[in-house]
Amino acid sequence: MSNQNQTHFGFKTVDESEKAKKVGEVFHSVARKYDLMNDVMSAGLHRTWKRFAVEVSGVKAGDKVLDVAGGSGDLSRLFNKKVGPTGQVILTDINASMLSVGRDRLIDDGASVPALQCDAEKLPFPDHYFDCVIVAFGLRNMTHKDKALAEMQRVLKVGGRLLVLEFSQVWKPLAPLYDAYSFKLLPFMGKLFAKDADSYQYLAESIRMHPDQETLRQMMLDAGLAKVDYYNLAAGVVALHKGWKA
Repeated sequence: MSNQNQTHFGFKTVDESEKAKKVGEVFHSVARKYDLMNDVMSAGLHRTWKRFAVEVSGVKAGDKVLDVAGGSGDLSRLFNKKVGPTGQVILTDINASMLSVGRDRLIDDGASVPALQCDAEKLPFPDHYFDCVIVAFGLRNMTHKDKALAEMQRVLKVGGRLLVLEFSQVWKPLAPLYDAYSFKLLPFMGKLFAKDADSYQYLAESIRMHPDQETLRQMMLDAGLAKVDYYNLAAGVVALHKGWKA
């Protein structure tokens, strides 16, 4: 079998056709405990990172925002407050279990945010529609990241912004400590809190296989964005990339 038909699932090599199914199984498994585990894994910092992304986005009242792979709906809730009643936020995720958690939370909050199950590589939206598109902690799970980025660029208005919030390459002196945390403590916490060590082992591995800051910046430029900046957060544990459509 040729390499072009294969891709990474964590540290394993699998057929491209298998990756989406395997990722789906991980998120069906962790959906109900996903936010709890995010709080445990990041000591609550993921909420600060998401608020920072919303501030950096430049979104204002009346804007249209697409939350790709938005899962439990954290960012959709924050953006919905920003755009107000004259704006629009749409939550999407390929995983029905994650999407149902997000949809239920948005309903409980009284937020009028449509939740659509769809593939980020084939977004069902017109060209030049959104003022802002964001994908947070989802890009690394996508089989064809280049296709997904090109789709997000396509649906942006001219002058619109694409934000990618994702685990990235940590500052080198911290790498040994971070590896010990990721591959020893993280699966243990997954077993303890979510009764699922294997899924959290995959999540740790998927972070290591994700492109570093400069590589992702170039991928966003290759997808058609005119300019891309990034911010390192927590010494590069996470990076926020922001690209503009010309």
